[in-house]
Amino acid sequence: MTDTIFGKIIRREIPANIVYEDEDVLGFQDIAPQAPVHVLFIPKNEVIPTLDDLQPSQAHLIGKLALAAAEYARQQGLAQNGYRIVMNCREDAGQTVFHIHLHLLAGAPLGHFGAA
Repeated sequence: MTDTIFGKIIRREIPANIVYEDEDVLGFQDIAPQAPVHVLFIPKNEVIPTLDDLQPSQAHLIGKLALAAAEYARQQGLAQNGYRIVMNCREDAGQTVFHIHLHLLAGAPLGHFGAA
C-alpha cells in the first residue's frame, strides 16, 4: 500500500488543523471544506484504502470513526441542530485519498452544502 497524505498527517510530517485525537482516531479540518464545518476522521493505526477493502475483523474501526465524529459534534455544539457523516468509496463516489475516512459536515441546514 502506497503511503497517503493522511499517513503523513498522522506522522505529523505535514501540517493539518487537528481538532480531535484519541488512541485510534485522528480528526482534522478538510482543506477544501464543503460545509461551514467539515472535519475528516481517519483511523490512525491501519491503512485500509476503501470501504470495500475493510475486513470483518476491522469492522470496529467504522464504529470508532462514527463515535469520534459524534463526540466531536457534541463537544462543538453541533449535535443539537444536526450534522451529516459521509464515507465515499472509490473515485466515482468522490474518494480522492485511499485511506478510509469519514466526513463530518455541519453548520448549515441540509441542502446548503453538498455531500463531500
